[in-house]
Amino acid sequence: MPLHPTLEAITRRITQRSAATRAAYLKRLSAAADRRPGAERMGCANVAHAVAGIPADDKLRIVVEKAPNIAIVNAYNDMLSAHQPMQFYPDIIKAEARKLGATAQVAGGVPAMCDGVTQGTAAMELSLFSRDVIAMATAVSLSHDMFDAALMIGVCDKIVPGLLIGALHFGHLPTVFVPAGPMPSGLSNSAKGKVREQAAMGLVGRDALLEAELAAYHAPGTCTFYGTANSNQMLLEAMGLHVPGTAFVQPGKPLRDELTREATRTVLGIVKARRFAPIGRIVDERAIVNAIVALMATGGST
Repeated sequence: MPLHPTLEAITRRITQRSAATRAAYLKRLSAAADRRPGAERMGCANVAHAVAGIPADDKLRIVVEKAPNIAIVNAYNDMLSAHQPMQFYPDIIKAEARKLGATAQVAGGVPAMCDGVTQGTAAMELSLFSRDVIAMATAVSLSHDMFDAALMIGVCDKIVPGLLIGALHFGHLPTVFVPAGPMPSGLSNSAKGKVREQAAMGLVGRDALLEAELAAYHAPGTCTFYGTANSNQMLLEAMGLHVPGTAFVQPGKPLRDELTREATRTVLGIVKARRFAPIGRIVDERAIVNAIVALMATGGST
């Protein structure tokens, strides 16, 4: 199917306007990719520090067998319903990597704040700033430079953009994002909205309003509406940065954990593939335009 002429023109303009900076970025990416793996390239003391705290079998794989080593950057906390399931993802990833003769290390954690918690408070002023903090924390995590690939664990509003910005600074690494999926439906939005109206009119008190809100937001997973967190999951899938079909599988389901294992298999497959596809080459003007179209077509959050 031919590309719509308007989209073709927009994409071409972006390509032309960014040609110089894109070329410089790809040159830097290629230089990083052409280096020997971290365990072979770095000083002996550096390598010793990097593997000192891991199991002996993993240490053997990294130091002796030169097996692929995956960086895990995790935005887990249990303040965000969407991030609560991520507490267990690193262990799932490590176990799957070992089955495939590879290793995985938690390279670092990044902060994550929930706009649903902070809306209407002074803390909301930190929301956009947190994206840049997350980007820097992601880059700090990956700067250990012992990795052949990366898995980014995160979902919510500013977390995904921050993880993406940070990951692109290490664009030579094959990278897959790992989401948590949406929480099951609770009290419907229409029913919740009715209670909110009644509360605003003074017909019901705080107890009734809180009961309705707790029934609406009631379990792990992204919020039960097509807001920024769910839009993020869709966008990453449209950009080719998720395992296909992974965005909207609920937490706690067997398929959810299997998709996390598949993310591990996928990123290791890219490492070993003849057609090497690091994140810095996947995310280009075409991927960005495709994401914008997908966002508009699905009525996603801005």
